Amino acid sequence: MNERFPTVGIIGAGQLARMTVAPAEALGINLLLFAESDQDSAAQIAPHVVGDYRDLEALKDFAKQCDFVTFEHELVPIAVIKGLEAAGVKVLPTSDSFQYSQNKALMRQRLTEYPAPKWKVINDGDDLLDFPFIAKSISGGYDGRGVWKIKNHDDLDEVLNEIPQLLIEELVEFDFEIAVMVARSAHGQAVTWAPTQTVQSDGICTSTISPAPKLSLDLAEKAQHLALSIANDLALIGVMAVEMFVKGEQLFINELAMRPHNSGHWTIEGAKTSQFEQHLRAILDLPLGDPSMVAPYAVMGNILGGDKTDMFRPYLHLMARNPDLKFHQYKKEIRKGRKVGHVTVVGENLLELTEVIAHARDYMSGEIDE
Repeated sequence: MNERFPTVGIIGAGQLARMTVAPAEALGINLLLFAESDQDSAAQIAPHVVGDYRDLEALKDFAKQCDFVTFEHELVPIAVIKGLEAAGVKVLPTSDSFQYSQNKALMRQRLTEYPAPKWKVINDGDDLLDFPFIAKSISGGYDGRGVWKIKNHDDLDEVLNEIPQLLIEELVEFDFEIAVMVARSAHGQAVTWAPTQTVQSDGICTSTISPAPKLSLDLAEKAQHLALSIANDLALIGVMAVEMFVKGEQLFINELAMRPHNSGHWTIEGAKTSQFEQHLRAILDLPLGDPSMVAPYAVMGNILGGDKTDMFRPYLHLMARNPDLKFHQYKKEIRKGRKVGHVTVVGENLLELTEVIAHARDYMSGEIDE
């Protein structure tokens, strides 16, 4: 075997790691995953070790087998990441960058010169923003968890009883939400994909449309510029999602995720270079790939667990109905409301594409029948 191909270690073995397997294989890059269980989505198809991502010694042993280590989720404690770095492990993005996607209060402090909702960190009920406002746990929340709409003091007391310190933000009555995926390599080359409109339901993204159809060209350019600027300021290495609210001609930075992200899944079929390949290129400091779109529109739909557990049978109907539909199964245990896969379609007629994705999502999750 030619030993010159590097080994990339990924902490986490969920669907994001699973979707990184194909581009890694194509490039000849060896992947090794640090999984929580043999049944994790990516552990089913890639070499892995099983362990606890909070265990520094276990991660050090894992890292000895890798040239670079990266992440698939934000849950690894910052002290553990710093411990790996102190042991000489090349961790990308670095702890200096990664902390801003782990700690929302830290991110708000660091990005004060960027447009954002009014915010403050509170320990008790004093000195509040005007009701209603949004409260967020400072770390660990995602997919609608760890975020509350606070209408009055009773709501607030209830959350503060559970979580003594909160980030609170003004409630922005936005028109819609977008995300800009950005990639940056160690030597500072950076690119962004077309801004994506994310459609949410109960805090979980149900579908994305790229490029965001309601976004003016001026605002799209401004959003991309903001994402590139943040990537540069935080010395990002890898890919990052910059989530924003759009209100009229204003943009507000909502959150950051320094890893491949749900709002970038469309890039597998919809862009010349997917977010997963780009993440590998960025951390290996290879020249970045072309992020431009292969069709005027790409629409992605998340398949959420429902009453239907057989994910193979729906292919018969859906493939016959729409031969251009692309499927990604994560092979996770199907639970109500859990992301178990996604579908993507690219083309020119946005109305048609959104209809195809809505039908496929509803059919696969069992909400509609043949």
